[in-house]
Amino acid sequence: MSQSQEILVHRRQETPAGGLIVPLAVSRMGEKAAHRFIEFFTANIRNRNTRRAYGRAVNEFLTWCEAQRLHDLISVQPIHVAAYVELLQKTKSRPTAKQNLAAIRMLFDWLVVGQVVPVNPATSVRGPKHVVKRGKTPVLPAGEVRRILDRIDTSHVVGLRDRALIGLLVYTFGRVGAAVTMRVEDYYPQGEKRWWVRLHEKGGKRHEMPAHHNLEAYLDEYIRAAGIGNDKKGPLFRTAAGKTRTLTDRAMSQADVFRMIKRRAKEARIATPINCHTFRATGITTYLQNGGTLENAQAMAAHASPRTTALYDRRGDEISLLLFGKNPIGD
Repeated sequence: MSQSQEILVHRRQETPAGGLIVPLAVSRMGEKAAHRFIEFFTANIRNRNTRRAYGRAVNEFLTWCEAQRLHDLISVQPIHVAAYVELLQKTKSRPTAKQNLAAIRMLFDWLVVGQVVPVNPATSVRGPKHVVKRGKTPVLPAGEVRRILDRIDTSHVVGLRDRALIGLLVYTFGRVGAAVTMRVEDYYPQGEKRWWVRLHEKGGKRHEMPAHHNLEAYLDEYIRAAGIGNDKKGPLFRTAAGKTRTLTDRAMSQADVFRMIKRRAKEARIATPINCHTFRATGITTYLQNGGTLENAQAMAAHASPRTTALYDRRGDEISLLLFGKNPIGD
């Protein structure tokens, strides 16, 4: 056994896959299998959130396999994968079960290509059916979003940052993951009078669009107050240094944005339990309510399919409220 293999087997070295360790079922098959397993999460999966979710799914599956006395990957057969998926459906939601099966299937595909295992035992296993026609993301009326923005104290740079960030999510339909990775140079002039924003979305997609005039004003005031206009390669949205109302040179994380949004919603007395995705869904719904087309909303949201964009269209919520608000039998 080589020294590197010994490290993998006995120290169960952590990988960048969201804290995932190399399971015994993998390390028992040798150094090639262990390194191919690590490469699946480092070289093959580039999105951090997907890497974390798939890492957790694979680790749970291989832990289950160990409990079933399946001590290496070659021992895993379709019947085992099918039994595990059945178990998942009893303890987790259907979307979670489908995602876990996808992670297992992708891992074994990767191992087959790397000649670690001869066949993929998950290929023939069917996942649970799950059709979604309406998204679950909480959506706010446009008036409540305006109330959040107006209640932010913009007398200091942290308030200006928060208003600019929320405005970006609303007016661009951007994902929070794309917002926190923006650099100062991703807000740039196009022509003489118009400024654009550049978002680096999932799958390496670079999405560029003109800034709404309100967003342009928010970003201009924030960048001027922060004094970061010349730091083109620096992060656009930066963390605050404690309660000093000054900014550091470090980019905000998604967790930072979530805490900020919850705090700003509480200040505006918003009862809806919103999250980072709320402003994306609200922006799309408001755009459609104002006469925008689903095709344009899809392009602005950088969705591959209009069906995904339609999940964020919550115009039907108002129709339902109107219908149920009328009492046909009187008071």
